[in-house]
Amino acid sequence: MVVLEFSIFPLDKGESLSRFVTRVLEIVDRSGLDYQCHAMGTLLEGEWDAVMDVVRQCFEALAEDCDRIECAIKIDYQKGRKGRLLSKVASVEEKLGRPLRK
Repeated sequence: MVVLEFSIFPLDKGESLSRFVTRVLEIVDRSGLDYQCHAMGTLLEGEWDAVMDVVRQCFEALAEDCDRIECAIKIDYQKGRKGRLLSKVASVEEKLGRPLRK
């Protein structure tokens, strides 16, 4: 199972990019994969092909009308482990003895 973190956005569409981020997050949400959004990107959890397919769809959606796109991807693979979007944070909170700010 893979946890993939990515951010993708156009570099040629000015300062406000929320309309493009919205387009990407619609694809992520429709994918059926577990995900979390944060201020600088999105986390996906699933099988390799599934998470990479979501990134590909996001790229293709932006490429329709964006001439320059930046995409940064980080991948954490751990065989046979599911539910790590929550369990990784829960493990740290347990060791701290308190919840982290969300």
